[in-house]
Amino acid sequence: MLGQLDALARWPPPFAGEADLARRINDSWSAPEPSRGGLLGRAARDAMTPALERQVQFNSALVQLLNGHLEESARVRAHLSELVSTLVQYLQRVLPVMDTRDRVSAGLATTRAELILEAFDRRQEAASRRLEGLLAMRDRLDSLSEEVRALRGAGLPPLADPPAPVVGADATDGALYVAFENAFRGSRDDIRERLRDYLPLFADASPVADLGCGRGEFLELLREAGIEGRGVEGNLHSVSAGRAAGLDVVHGDLLAFLRQQPAGALGGVFAAQVAEHLPPAVLQAALREAHRALRPGGVLVLETVNPSSAAGFFDVYIRDLTHEKPLHPDTLRFLAAAQGFSDVRIELRSPVDAASRLRPIPARDLPGPVADALNENVARLNETLFAPREYALIARR
Repeated sequence: MLGQLDALARWPPPFAGEADLARRINDSWSAPEPSRGGLLGRAARDAMTPALERQVQFNSALVQLLNGHLEESARVRAHLSELVSTLVQYLQRVLPVMDTRDRVSAGLATTRAELILEAFDRRQEAASRRLEGLLAMRDRLDSLSEEVRALRGAGLPPLADPPAPVVGADATDGALYVAFENAFRGSRDDIRERLRDYLPLFADASPVADLGCGRGEFLELLREAGIEGRGVEGNLHSVSAGRAAGLDVVHGDLLAFLRQQPAGALGGVFAAQVAEHLPPAVLQAALREAHRALRPGGVLVLETVNPSSAAGFFDVYIRDLTHEKPLHPDTLRFLAAAQGFSDVRIELRSPVDAASRLRPIPARDLPGPVADALNENVARLNETLFAPREYALIARR
């Protein structure tokens, strides 16, 4: 572009004869005077004088016009030369700036591309880590599946005639145990409120079997929610109380009750504070029969005492002489998975009142490091001694 402007700035010179022509026109613009000799000359002069005067006027005007045109052409040529020169100088200043801008834009584009690639690399690394975690989880699930298959293949002890759950052998013992529950477990209204949280798990799960239904608190909640429920109870006093309340309760052994149910006939199985009363062989058989009797997607809920909590073990578990064996949450979860249940989880319940827990030491009473160490130990003791007293195993068929 600058080369083109430089070429345009070099104006072509005027044609070679311009200056000489202008001089000649200026020198010859006046007309020659006629001869003065004789009468004939005077007559000719008088006759030609008007024409000569007009010719002189014409020549004078033409010369003035040409001179003005030449001067104006010179001024225009000079002005254009100055304009082109100024434009060339301007472009000489602007073009480096434009070149710098282009280089900066190119550099920024490169930097932006590098940043995008770097962000993409980070996301790819994060996705790779997540994929590795999923693969590790898959491997763990495969390992657990192998363990469960091995357990099933190994078989369980014969359970043709396992001992019945200990829920009261006769009316006298039954009355005594009812009195015991009334004294230590809580009133009917208290139990209803504690069990109400389980209702959403059994929505659209009719019919629901309540194993060891006791006084029928959960059956009442099911009835109020429009969910069909039937209970089995070994204590005659509790059976009578449930039937008096209009509940569907049968007297008998919960394992025999489950075995009587057709495969896939139940939508839910519930048992609150029952599993800890069952001998291990009966518990495993009950889990197996519950899995058989539930339809696909059916829910199993077993609430029991939490022996991993000192408060639960000493305040609840050992108080009841009919408890057979403590059930650690991990143990019950493993047994349910071994019988084929899926989506097995543990939900802690009945937290210990904050007033009963150990209190941290105010930092102002001891030096900072000492108070921190003591309070850390207090927190650990609270987690062990005062963990929730109960837990619920929740699983799906």
